[in-house]
Amino acid sequence: MFTGIVTGVGRLAGRMPRDGDLRLEIATGSLPFEAPQLGESIAVNGVCLTVIAFDAERFHADASTETLALTTLGALADGAPVNLERALRADDRLGGHLVSGHVDGLGRVEAIVPDARAQRWRFSAAPALLRYVAKKGSICVDGVSLTVNAVDADGFEVALIPHTVAHTAFAATGVGDAVNLEVDLVARYVERLLADRAGPPAA
Repeated sequence: MFTGIVTGVGRLAGRMPRDGDLRLEIATGSLPFEAPQLGESIAVNGVCLTVIAFDAERFHADASTETLALTTLGALADGAPVNLERALRADDRLGGHLVSGHVDGLGRVEAIVPDARAQRWRFSAAPALLRYVAKKGSICVDGVSLTVNAVDADGFEVALIPHTVAHTAFAATGVGDAVNLEVDLVARYVERLLADRAGPPAA
């Protein structure tokens, strides 16, 4: 599990094709990377990846065909900045919201508008994802926990404070760019529980 509080910005240092999928090399950049372990989970732009090799400044992780199809990782250019977060420890503060690192789908930046010292960002998303997005609820965008300020049939809006822009890959993100979206876990489970309560459809 993760919190959506990005703790470092790294970059895609390399991509190696492996029998139809990819092995990614991620330079850790500003991520605190003390005592890494083989098999630990790191969120890369909101995608939970497993560390299969590492040194003091980078790690390698495999991206399956499913991951490449449902996220932006397969389209990243070499050198592209990426948001990084190591997995939540039991004694960590939960500063954002519970994030699994399992991306639900893609969104796209539709507008970036100054709003005092902050910026108001609008994202488009598929109706199948927007049904889980609620005003003042949480959503994870490229691994960043954000509060939804507005939502309608075509997309949603969030406000990014200067600190968030300066300390995440949003500093290099622009209108038209695709982003990874993970909706609130609670919304997904509530839907499943309500569906079970409703029972099977009538014959």
